[in-house]
Amino acid sequence: MYRCGLLLVLLDFSFNVAVSISQPEIDRHLELGREYLARGQFQDALSQYHAALEGDPNDYLTYYKRSTIYLALGKSKMALLDLDKVLELKSDFMVARLQRGNILLKQAEFEAAKIDLLDSLAVDPNNEDALNTLYTIEPLQMDVESAEMLVHRQDYLAAVQLLNKIIEACPWAPYLRELRAESHAALGQHQNAVSDIRLTTKLLVDNTEGFYKLASMLYNLGEVKESLKEIRECLKLDPEHKECFPFYKKIKKVAKCLEDAEIAEELKQHEDCIDAAQRILKAEPHMLMVRLPALQYLCKCYAANGKTTEAIGSCQDALNIRHDPETLCNAAEAYLSGDMFDDAIREFKRALDVDPDFHRAKEGLQKAQQRQKISETRDYYKILDVPRTASKRDIIKAYRKAAQRWHPDNFQEGDEKKRAQKKFIDIAAAKEVLTDEEKRAKFDRGEDPLDPESGKHPHGFNPFQEFHQFHGSPFQFKFHFN
Repeated sequence: MYRCGLLLVLLDFSFNVAVSISQPEIDRHLELGREYLARGQFQDALSQYHAALEGDPNDYLTYYKRSTIYLALGKSKMALLDLDKVLELKSDFMVARLQRGNILLKQAEFEAAKIDLLDSLAVDPNNEDALNTLYTIEPLQMDVESAEMLVHRQDYLAAVQLLNKIIEACPWAPYLRELRAESHAALGQHQNAVSDIRLTTKLLVDNTEGFYKLASMLYNLGEVKESLKEIRECLKLDPEHKECFPFYKKIKKVAKCLEDAEIAEELKQHEDCIDAAQRILKAEPHMLMVRLPALQYLCKCYAANGKTTEAIGSCQDALNIRHDPETLCNAAEAYLSGDMFDDAIREFKRALDVDPDFHRAKEGLQKAQQRQKISETRDYYKILDVPRTASKRDIIKAYRKAAQRWHPDNFQEGDEKKRAQKKFIDIAAAKEVLTDEEKRAKFDRGEDPLDPESGKHPHGFNPFQEFHQFHGSPFQFKFHFN
């Protein structure tokens, strides 16, 4: 037992020797700290004062210097801890006491601030800084009581106006920020509420409640990624927090589905986009701003997949949540995918009513009007009976089928043959446009690259040669234009 105790003493002695810092080294750290501080390099100065205090933890003056750096960096909590240590080591250091009183006032710790200020005045009754600061405390206390009463009466606008004034004097008071955040939220000023709660997570140590509240606010606003980031901060402080942990699992699931929908939409994997969006709606049945992007993805991906009815329904659900130009344009595109030109034109115009300079709505309106005009002559998609989302392979397959059916060799001379001739030319023209990326894109924008109004086709266009190029024809067709 004696030998074990001796061994522990020796180990403790060895450890202290190993980490001890000589006075010249402490002085060197202090000198470097002063140099860095003079150059405004606060973080470097802070590191030097840390090292100096490791060597001499009873140097009250170094604690005070470090507290001033913390204040310059906006770290009032750390500054207050250092000032507490200063006054523990040297209770008659009035400069530190006055500084602490000012910090306590900014934290709205009025009674504690009053004690420090009165102690300072007991030593120096003519200290103007202490007197002026002391005189502000009682009016501020009365203002806080009035603000609390306004919130209780649900007069949130007046509460915010009064709290703005109080927080100018007490910017480091978490309670006042929370009170103003409550008022902002009640007024629908959600981003202002988020800003106040975000500050409380910096003003209070281990503020798990603040991080949970912040994550909840962001989630309700539909800012899922930001919400996930803040809830993770809560779990860093308490991995098994009873509110943060289950909320984290929910947000993570929704965030993953949103990411899947975004990627699928970019890759034009429309079924995957629809599936991911539906999973979001299932995971979140209530929060409208979280459901909104899922409905917008459904609006776009259903339309791209040729499911016009489902697309329009999703678009209208999205518009019931937020009536903005982007969502109106999504709805217009859904109508356009079903050749519902009047409805598409109406939605594009409504988007321009909201924002007259919205470029997408201007382009969309022009496209819808042009396509409506073309639809009155001929629609190449309808001629081949394919959806606007059809692949080139599907278009060629539909062309072959239609060309075989309407080849004029299949008909006797007379009106039927003439009708077949016209139909066959239209079928070949449809293939000509829809299998050429540039021409198809032009047609989708509302222009006919074959100029149907003039009845002219590009030089060298031959509908029968086009048919034989894609399909070895058994027909020997003799066709004479009259």
